[in-house]
Amino acid sequence: MTVAAPNTVRYFALIPAAGVGARMEAGSPKQYLPIAGKPMLRHALDAFIACPLIAHTYIVVSPDDGLIDGLVPDQDVTVLRCGGATRMETILNALQALQGSIAAHDQVLVHDAARPGLTPALIEKLITGVGEHPAGGLLALPVVDTVKRAGQGAGSGNLSAQTVPRDGLWLAQTPQMFSYALLLRALAQAPDPQAITDDASAVEALGLAPRLIEGHPRNLKVTLPRDIHTAELYLANSWPIPAFERDT
Repeated sequence: MTVAAPNTVRYFALIPAAGVGARMEAGSPKQYLPIAGKPMLRHALDAFIACPLIAHTYIVVSPDDGLIDGLVPDQDVTVLRCGGATRMETILNALQALQGSIAAHDQVLVHDAARPGLTPALIEKLITGVGEHPAGGLLALPVVDTVKRAGQGAGSGNLSAQTVPRDGLWLAQTPQMFSYALLLRALAQAPDPQAITDDASAVEALGLAPRLIEGHPRNLKVTLPRDIHTAELYLANSWPIPAFERDT
């Protein structure tokens, strides 16, 4: 990792990988399951390594993780063994461990280990699109399908009770990018950790509005066993990623 001039903004990738992925019903944490010939985590890692804008990548695992050894290259990647019980705790532990190594104005791109479809082009699109927006930003997809709300009473969980207007609705993806100082403050001051479902929600709790940058369907999150096949279909094809175009 090179030392930059004081006013130079650097971009760091942070991949929390301390989860167990219970919904995958697999014998090991899902980030290590093979997809298209290599562990799921390695796909995301390779995207950051291949992006020239990323100064360094950090992977955060649990202290007793024995599967990460041998998975990461010797250069441009550091493993932090400070994972916590939740995703938020894992990221916060990592940010605290990196105090002094990352400047307050440097940008941190947090990415789910279970999103193997990330590409260098998507990373560059996020960095370019967010630019100097003080509240950071994230990749996301506009909702295009009709949205239904299920009933709340007993036995009505699979009954459509309401059609929800989809105008202005987006599906959050990762990476989500914020300055080191902002992300640390947002997570440390989160009033209800259970309500923090992603990093952007912690920033929003401060009264700030992160910028939405359109991502790509290939950047899906592998949550259920059926998602593996979908991810492999995307990985087997070279899907073009439109460059970011700022509205004028």
